[in-house]
Amino acid sequence: MPELPEVETTRLGLLPHLQQQVIAAVVVRQFRLRWPIPEILLTTLPKQTISQIQRRGKYLLLTCDTGHILIHLGMSGSLRVLPAETPPTKHDHVDIVLENGQCLRYHDPRRFGCILWTDEPILQHNLLAKLGPEPLSADFNTDYLATRLQNRRSSIKSVIMDSQVVVGVGNIYASESLFLAGVHPQRLANTLTLAQCERLVSSIQTVLQQAIAAGGTTLRDFTNSEGKPGYFQQALQVYGRAGELCFSCKTPVQQLTQHNRSTYFCPKCQPK
Repeated sequence: MPELPEVETTRLGLLPHLQQQVIAAVVVRQFRLRWPIPEILLTTLPKQTISQIQRRGKYLLLTCDTGHILIHLGMSGSLRVLPAETPPTKHDHVDIVLENGQCLRYHDPRRFGCILWTDEPILQHNLLAKLGPEPLSADFNTDYLATRLQNRRSSIKSVIMDSQVVVGVGNIYASESLFLAGVHPQRLANTLTLAQCERLVSSIQTVLQQAIAAGGTTLRDFTNSEGKPGYFQQALQVYGRAGELCFSCKTPVQQLTQHNRSTYFCPKCQPK
């Protein structure tokens, strides 16, 4: 699933191609995504200018003259900018055609993503209103995390993956951040010390920044807006490395299952 670094990589790739461009038409080949694509897009978007491309959590927000397009890439979605006449492939479900002859093409084999429209203030949308702070913002800091953990008896991994606590820390990045912070993924959230909270905040920010710089993590389907895969997986310290030796201490990396998701950790570097 594309996570925050992949979505941010996509946003940065789209920015020079979409900002201040005028929409000529919308072509929908498949309306049935996670939620039906609103038919109003076909009549509302033509002649509107895309003025901003922002991200909130894993959502891309395209601001137009009278509202906002909200896009989520789901499990396997991707966006590319192509010449509008490029023949679509099997899972190319939507084209937002621009007056300059290019198009923004949405590709999604599993159809778990979404393309929605709102003319209300975008951050009040029901999919965004309850999201926690951005992990790379000043709002996500040691004091904030310590406060949110005080009454949480869940595992720390599940808490940092809760989008109402902090957005965008998906399964891969949670494992990597906990390793860098030296915190066991099964540790109860409310038992972390202030120093551990400080290390964890710093580790989450470091891992996400490195992943964005590397273009995200390609494990299955992700490609960026130019069709190129990200390469952060080459720098993964524990994720997907069960049985291999920890780069730091040479102890075999272990794997366990938490909430039906695989977790990877080093038992020596991350004592329970």
